[in-house]
Amino acid sequence: MKIHQKDQDERKELYGKETKKARDNFALGQDGTNLHLIEAMLDIKKAAAQTYRDLEMMEKWKEDAIIFACDELKKEKYRDNFCVHPLQGGAGTSTNMNVCETVAGCALISLGYEPDDYAVIHPLDDVNRGQSTNDVYPTALRIAAIRLVRILSEEAGKLQESLQKKEIEYQDIKKLGRTELMDALPITVGEEFGAYAQAIGRDRWRIYKVEERLRQVNLGGTAIGLGDNASRQYRFRVIEKLRDLTGIGLARAEYEVDLTQNNDVFVEVSGLLKAMAVNLMKIAGDLRWMNSGPKGGLGEIILQEVQAGSTIMPGKVNPVIPEMVTQVAIKVMANDQAVATAAASGNFELNAFLPLIADSLLESLELLIRATALFRTKCIDTLRVNEAQCRKHLEGSLAEVTHKAVEIGYEKAAEEARRKTEQVKEIE
Repeated sequence: MKIHQKDQDERKELYGKETKKARDNFALGQDGTNLHLIEAMLDIKKAAAQTYRDLEMMEKWKEDAIIFACDELKKEKYRDNFCVHPLQGGAGTSTNMNVCETVAGCALISLGYEPDDYAVIHPLDDVNRGQSTNDVYPTALRIAAIRLVRILSEEAGKLQESLQKKEIEYQDIKKLGRTELMDALPITVGEEFGAYAQAIGRDRWRIYKVEERLRQVNLGGTAIGLGDNASRQYRFRVIEKLRDLTGIGLARAEYEVDLTQNNDVFVEVSGLLKAMAVNLMKIAGDLRWMNSGPKGGLGEIILQEVQAGSTIMPGKVNPVIPEMVTQVAIKVMANDQAVATAAASGNFELNAFLPLIADSLLESLELLIRATALFRTKCIDTLRVNEAQCRKHLEGSLAEVTHKAVEIGYEKAAEEARRKTEQVKEIE
């Protein structure tokens, strides 16, 4: 089957009137629904079409056209067709309608018809047959989240390895440890990076394991999880088709009404993303402090210079990568609050605010994937230690007094520390 390329190239809009209404009703900006969610919905439409074809419950030519369209629409040139703003009323109905109309339009053109010849292939009667937004949308979100979770877990692993390399590389360089930004006891640079690696290692494992919580889906449950308007044969077989298509070990929910109503699993996933954001922000903050200077700060490490730092101060260079990571972390924390609030705002058999959950969760995943990779390649891998400065801070500190406390007692050691501090102030 070949699509009529000339006709397709001349038509930018494959969707129909319901998508246009949604664009007008939710005219919040140019942002469209997350493409990872769209691709997962296309996989669901394809799995449904394959199921109906196998069950011989619909004309083969029609299902073949729908299957073709689902594959074709993943190409970049069609992205403008998925144009409904992610924050929409209706629990995601407008996004599902947008996908259904676009699939129908693409399938119709491939057969030589106009994209709105719905008497031939209908967006709802055919593309959405046996489905509801209420089982398609959350299932698509779980698939999209799993795909991104896998990538993030890999990126966290790479960052952990980079931190461990620094741990080994700088295991013998001593520096002054600090508690509450005040001089504390000696520590090695390697030990600090080893602690960072441990924290990211926990994030890697938690994120890897959370996939298990996302594999149960309510596809086949239709409107409220009871499977209305979907045949029993379809309900069981469509999960198998979707499992084969995605390569994900999806399973039919034990209680589909639960998954249709409740979104606590997304809150759980978002919470783990927040935990990783917290660790990234902590590490980024430490690096900013250690890099501060070069003359008036700590100056214990030297970050790679990636761009000019000022439009008025020549030669100034800022720690822009840790600052970017910090802002990503704050955004992920804000998204986590949005996910939790939206999940708690559902009523009875459905949560109308699932689009906010989806947009916030997928944005957090995408941001963390990119930020983690940039943090590793543009900051961790390329930083250097200023060993002389580390030694200077350590030798000028009160660290040795702490060790004396065991021998001479806390009070005498504290008195000696005060004298040494006064001497330093007099010199300054």
